[in-house]
Amino acid sequence: MAEPTAVPSPVDAAYVEPSAEEVLAPGLKVGDLFHRNMTQPYVLQRLSERAWWVQSFNYGTVFHVGEHGVLVMDTLEGVYDNIAQAIASVTDKPVTAAVYPHYHADHIGDIARYVDAARRAGQPLRIIASSKSVQAMELSHSSFPGATDVLDWPRGEFGFEDITVELHGFEWAAHTDDHAAWLFTQDRILHSPDLINPDQPPFWRFAGNERFHWHEDNLRQIYDLGWDHLSGSHGNVGTRVDIDFELAFVADLKEAVGNAMAAHPFSSFVDPAARAHTGFLASFFATVSREATDALKPKYGRLYGYEEATLPNAEMVAWAMYEYR
Repeated sequence: MAEPTAVPSPVDAAYVEPSAEEVLAPGLKVGDLFHRNMTQPYVLQRLSERAWWVQSFNYGTVFHVGEHGVLVMDTLEGVYDNIAQAIASVTDKPVTAAVYPHYHADHIGDIARYVDAARRAGQPLRIIASSKSVQAMELSHSSFPGATDVLDWPRGEFGFEDITVELHGFEWAAHTDDHAAWLFTQDRILHSPDLINPDQPPFWRFAGNERFHWHEDNLRQIYDLGWDHLSGSHGNVGTRVDIDFELAFVADLKEAVGNAMAAHPFSSFVDPAARAHTGFLASFFATVSREATDALKPKYGRLYGYEEATLPNAEMVAWAMYEYR
């Protein structure tokens, strides 16, 4: 067993040294992950007979090695060389397929490098995306290559050699309109980048969510799918215990925000002597988010990145609670 990280695990995790050979038992996590991300080109962990989890500078994905080629789930921006090195450490097969898991550039930004590598290997790269992602990219006049394989939204699937990957789109999504979870049915791995950072409190703005509303629903929607390992791209390898923790944390945060809003109603920030009304709401949210963050500090303050993440998360929750009543 590896030594636990310097901060306590929110789920009392047991940690192991990462291994590209040994399949990770469900429930275990990679030890000393932050330090490894800061000092190594990549962290590589085998999750099944044919699938691996890889992370480079806190950005991660999952890849599956088939008989003829490799499927990679994200073409993460800025870390192509490290991810390619990790894949090459376990196989000499080329990457023949890649997925746009949702339309955020940090998860698909290196696609051109994969396209070029596939061309050098003598075959075109399959690019798989949901029809919702394709629509978002078209409306945004995206500069990235279009998908070659388009899946029905919100439910679809595709085959890669002898495995099936299922698309489970969130019809009402918190992160992006095209946010989804992708299930490797044979490998029993669920990959949903930016849904959750396992083994950590929720990251900044709940991992860059465009809205807080629906976040809890999205977590519950994937709970009972057929997976043993959860990849959120950021954070550690996850299990359902990580979802349980996040839901409990969010419940506590909503209570703390509600208490702060009751103690500091918006009307108390209205100043008729001010030159403009634009500061009233900012002051209201700053006060509420700070008070809620401080209120939860005795219970959660020692956890990974608590202070930096919880202030903006509290503000998101406050906005949602203020509007959705």
